[in-house]
Amino acid sequence: LHAVYSLDGLLVFGLLLVCTCAYLRKVPRLKAWLLSEKRGVWGVFYKAAVIGTRLHVAVAVSCVLMAFYVLVVK
Repeated sequence: LHAVYSLDGLLVFGLLLVCTCAYLRKVPRLKAWLLSEKRGVWGVFYKAAVIGTRLHVAVAVSCVLMAFYVLVVK
């Protein structure tokens, strides 16, 4: 729980959320069930999925850099 309150923990959480939602968007049943709402609390998952699919190169590079930071620097 302590990692959520640090900046690098929030960045890791955000990257994992974006990557997970982008992956779930590729599964047809989960897309219709989980990512159908565009507003409210469930809209966060939809927006994260859109970010993950449109900026997939930037998200992938960010994931690699964050993995390097967590494993080597930290």
